[in-house]
Amino acid sequence: MTWLVALRAIVIREALRFISQRGRFLAALVRPLVWLVVFAAGFRAALGLSIIPPYQTYITYEVYILPGLCGMIQLFNGMQSSLSLVYDQEMGSMRLLLTSPLPRWWLLFSKLLAGVAVSILQIAAFLGIAAAMGITVTPWGYVAVLPVLVLTGLMLGALGLLISSTVRQLENFAGVMNFVIFPMFFLSTALYPLWKMAESSPLLRDICAVNPFTHAVEAIRFALYVEWNPWALLWCGAGFIVFMSLALWGYDPARGMARRRAG
Repeated sequence: MTWLVALRAIVIREALRFISQRGRFLAALVRPLVWLVVFAAGFRAALGLSIIPPYQTYITYEVYILPGLCGMIQLFNGMQSSLSLVYDQEMGSMRLLLTSPLPRWWLLFSKLLAGVAVSILQIAAFLGIAAAMGITVTPWGYVAVLPVLVLTGLMLGALGLLISSTVRQLENFAGVMNFVIFPMFFLSTALYPLWKMAESSPLLRDICAVNPFTHAVEAIRFALYVEWNPWALLWCGAGFIVFMSLALWGYDPARGMARRRAG
């Protein structure tokens, strides 16, 4: 019961913070909508995509990049949630949270779940606007993608948590965040399929293939088409375990005391 109380408190705190930051919600919608409406026209003309393996069905380019833009929302939300952790570290509230009698891994996991819930609400609003514009998938796809969004949100949120454990000053986080977000997004299958990247450069194709964000996008894409992609789900699960384990190690109070003594 105590664990659930802590989870509820952390989720409510994150929800209140999100509600008070209306610009964050608008930015989460405007960013993918710009890609969906403006950039899609140019990319569609340049790539000439009409048949997309492995689906072998005719789809528009806007429908193809829809999963990648959902992943973009989760990627940015994971980084912004981690930004609040850096702020909490500077203000001292993070230290107060980690000194509670509950396990550290549960407190950080609760923080991740709160961020995932916020990202899913943002994605639901984005998919609703896309549907109003005529960019839709099968109705069962919206249901099948929900558990996948939880898994991909946890992986990308754990990555942001790991980054926040290495950054000690708020002003340094923006540069680190951009250094991580844009390479992960562009070196993935969010905007173009892997076979199209292979035509340009086998090296870039290999980088895209090992990019965790690529597997998050593919897991979302297959789920929207009510298809099973165990390899992408396995990558996302393994990525979450690795990132979360490293983040827990980074937030170890003993390590923090050792750094302060060394300083």
